[in-house]
Amino acid sequence: MPASLPGPTVGVVGGGQLGRMLGEAAAPLGIELVVLDPTPDAPAAQVATDQLVADFDDADAIRDLAERSDFLTFEIELADQERLDEVSEATGVPCHPDPATLSLIHDKLHQKAALADAGVPVPPFRQVDDADDLRAALDELGTPAMLKARTGGYDGRGNVPVESVDDAEAAMDAVGGPAMVEAFVDYEREISVVAAQGDGEVATFPVGENIHEAEILREMVVPSRSPESVLEEAEQVGRDVLDLLDGRGVYAIELFETTDGRILVNEIAPRPHNSGHWSIEGAHTSQFEQHLRAVVGWPLGATALRGPTVTKNILADGDESRPAQIDTVSDVLATPGANLHWYGKHEARPLRKMGHVTQVATDDESRAELLASTRSLVDGLTFE
Repeated sequence: MPASLPGPTVGVVGGGQLGRMLGEAAAPLGIELVVLDPTPDAPAAQVATDQLVADFDDADAIRDLAERSDFLTFEIELADQERLDEVSEATGVPCHPDPATLSLIHDKLHQKAALADAGVPVPPFRQVDDADDLRAALDELGTPAMLKARTGGYDGRGNVPVESVDDAEAAMDAVGGPAMVEAFVDYEREISVVAAQGDGEVATFPVGENIHEAEILREMVVPSRSPESVLEEAEQVGRDVLDLLDGRGVYAIELFETTDGRILVNEIAPRPHNSGHWSIEGAHTSQFEQHLRAVVGWPLGATALRGPTVTKNILADGDESRPAQIDTVSDVLATPGANLHWYGKHEARPLRKMGHVTQVATDDESRAELLASTRSLVDGLTFE
């Protein structure tokens, strides 16, 4: 649609930290944001125009959301694709990305099969329905391997490393449902391409390096410390993946850079993603502004890097849940160039993402120096 002010209203299924950051990006554009989330006073509700408190598959609530909106989108894969599709068709309110994309993303096996069928490079994988299937697959793919729940996994949940055939029974019990197994990838680093599909245009952000621990994304380094040839191939693979996905919006494509310099697709997220949070300060347009621009059909923004950038997540520590409160953030606030983001969650559960800190190089700091500085700042934060 032609860009004019005040802007349109966007209805978002999901009101977590991604919805919160969408709300922060929407306000300067004159875009109103209404979110739907079952958690009262969800993080996004603190910055959005309004929140509808309802389950993600509540058809009546989704219809209410559509009737208040000019466009629909989602910030969580738990959004119900059938309900979104039905409501979008009934009300004439477009939903981006296309809800059909969710059906592809929801099932990791279908996702990998679609990528492989399209010639996009992926690790060898097999469907496994029981321990016997897993043992047969491991005989073929070798060990170690990664067993993944086909649905519902995030932040490493639903992923179970399998060290030997003898672990098959326990691994299937741990996943607790339909699964797939992937061959172990001998990778140099994990990287990601955040890309936007707009109204007849595509824009990619610089390739980022993802640093995980215990299957949880902890840090981002941008640009990735990869050879230039790898960065170019990663961007091309990201664009190839976009060709398979319908609808406008931001997509995050998580990749393996193998030790021999190849690129393999790990997973896709049809929404803004943790691996793109660095873009709020580190790029000329954040992934959140870009997603909104794409969804409403406005021209996409520039994605150039302002400077080498590092982001580190703030994860709740300890072994028990408690009210979300950090003892002090004074050191972060006193550090020139450090940018603090707090997600507004009320409960600090162990390893829950509560916020992040980003630093952009302002002088000639190396990425290693930026990473060490950012780690020091976040490591100094403690939850009461």
